[in-house]
Amino acid sequence: MINNKPTSVSNWIEGARVPGNSEISFKVHYPGTGELLFETREASLDQIDEAVTASHRAQKVWKKVPTRERGRILIKAAQLIRKYGQSIAELEVWDTGKPISEATEVDVVTAADALEYYGNLAVTLHGDYYSLEEADVYTRVEPLGVCAGIGAWNYPFQIACWKSAPALACGNGFIFKPSELTPLSAVKLGEIYEEAGIPPGLFQVVQGAVTVGRALTTHPGIQKVSFTGEVGTGKKIMADSSVNLKHLTMELGGKSPLIIFPDTDPETAAKAALAANFYTQGEVCTNGTRVFVHEDYLAEFQSALRSRTGNVVLGDPFDPATNVGSLISKEHRELVLSYIRSGLDQGAKPEYLGEIPQGAFAEGYFVQPVVFYDCDDAMKIVQEEIFGPVMSVLTFKTEEEVLERANATEFGLGAGVFTKDISRIQRMTEGLESGMVWVNNYNITPMEMPFGGTKQSGFGKENGLDTLNHYSKRKSVYVSKADVFSPF
Repeated sequence: MINNKPTSVSNWIEGARVPGNSEISFKVHYPGTGELLFETREASLDQIDEAVTASHRAQKVWKKVPTRERGRILIKAAQLIRKYGQSIAELEVWDTGKPISEATEVDVVTAADALEYYGNLAVTLHGDYYSLEEADVYTRVEPLGVCAGIGAWNYPFQIACWKSAPALACGNGFIFKPSELTPLSAVKLGEIYEEAGIPPGLFQVVQGAVTVGRALTTHPGIQKVSFTGEVGTGKKIMADSSVNLKHLTMELGGKSPLIIFPDTDPETAAKAALAANFYTQGEVCTNGTRVFVHEDYLAEFQSALRSRTGNVVLGDPFDPATNVGSLISKEHRELVLSYIRSGLDQGAKPEYLGEIPQGAFAEGYFVQPVVFYDCDDAMKIVQEEIFGPVMSVLTFKTEEEVLERANATEFGLGAGVFTKDISRIQRMTEGLESGMVWVNNYNITPMEMPFGGTKQSGFGKENGLDTLNHYSKRKSVYVSKADVFSPF
């Protein structure tokens, strides 16, 4: 195990590490062993007010910085993330219990990509111009002001970058609240931004749970909230944000279908299904947890899946050979196990993969991945988001049938289709009620691809060009060339 064990965490306010001084405290555990790392205090309401005030002050300076210079600073921050990549990845493992290989290859890489992408896009911000006979009309693209991000615990550093990069590119200030379960890496991002050259106070981190989150969503000095998390919390944030009609981006839950037609190579299908369910221990909102397999193809799929189960390695999250780590907390592990018991009780047939590690990791929050066969649409494991390593396999007969069943959910985040039939691809991508559809691959999220859902999976987008519109506003200007209009 890596020895640089974290022993404390702080807020990041006006360019400095500041301990929380609230009466409320929270505990931080290492999910790989269940060990208590430390206990710390939340940010107080006074500290949150201080952070908002400081961010407003810095934002007034930042919005006047030319877009080209803003872009250079973000690109430099991306370079620094790559420079400090190993230490950031280690923080992510201490925070989440995910494998170090994933933190290094995905979390750090996609975080740096976000800053580089929006750094390059900053210079493209522009309004429109219309020359009319009676006037010149143009629009100005302006920042919203101070924005807040509330992050989830599965990709803490990546989410902090995905939310803050477009906000800063557009000239906003940004206050980020990581999950209280994963508080470590966001402060490192604050240090990186400052080293890259943003004004102190422009990007800040406040630590805590519900009290801190509500202080941000109800604060009149914050103009936008971007939230990643579960649906119930998202609805509460929408209600809280109505106090000053905040702009909102909601990236909520999912119960995504992965649909495999019989013209798919079985090995390809097996690899996709395993990755779509067990990567990040199943703790991914877009995971294709409802795997629909054509009934004539089930035996081939099952055989290919079984041939790859030996590749599932649970173990020390800091071991590069591990590809399934621990779940985030003891409470979440118990929730996932309750879903597995539900699947057994309702008649689904399990096949377990991998072995729970013992020794130093016996008290870690590990769950053995499971593939359930003989599932039907009414089962709890098929209906509800589990956020753990649980795959439900269902069979179908026709394209029309599977499309109807795939859409029969309150969620609409992602979906996957595997087939070689071009016409079928067109029909399926049009018919699926989801914000994203992957064809012949799954969960690949390049920065150019807008990320977000529909229905109760939320609204608004992260990544892609669209996101610039969610962190800016347009001011219309009419410059008259004619006599003043007046009926008087």
